[in-house]
Amino acid sequence: MKKSLMIFFLLITTCFFSSCEKDDICADGTPTTPRLIIEFYSKDNSTVRKLVANLKIQGEGAATTLDFNQVDTIELPLKTNENFTNYSFNINSTATTAANNTDLLQFNYIVNDIYVSRACGFKSFFNLNLANGVVKTNPDGDSEFWIENIEIIKSNVETEEDVHIKMYF
Repeated sequence: MKKSLMIFFLLITTCFFSSCEKDDICADGTPTTPRLIIEFYSKDNSTVRKLVANLKIQGEGAATTLDFNQVDTIELPLKTNENFTNYSFNINSTATTAANNTDLLQFNYIVNDIYVSRACGFKSFFNLNLANGVVKTNPDGDSEFWIENIEIIKSNVETEEDVHIKMYF
């Protein structure tokens, strides 16, 4: 009787420990959805990177803004649930003079969702449309663009290690 009770106990213990699974934790350093990398260049010399002063960027419908000062490179998130993202780019945003200028940009792309793991879920890659990847407009009452030219350098947004767009002003 003791022997059969011991075997039963060992069997139950073995079943208990064999049903354990490792924790579902997404490890640090696991690649996530990349942001769009934009570099700014001089319109007069396309090889010279140029610092942007008091740049305020706001996504359409967003309550907060992204503020940059004296930078030549920025990173912007793109929407994963739509095929476009709208941003307003306001240069000299703290100025009270007429130099304050806003350009509206629409980034058009195709979203590709990639399964990473059960713990990490999905990440998204983006393919910028080559024909109309970035559409530039002005808000009402604004007569000039501060961004002179936009060039798509790399249409596949898969990492944050590459520059995707160059803007000239």
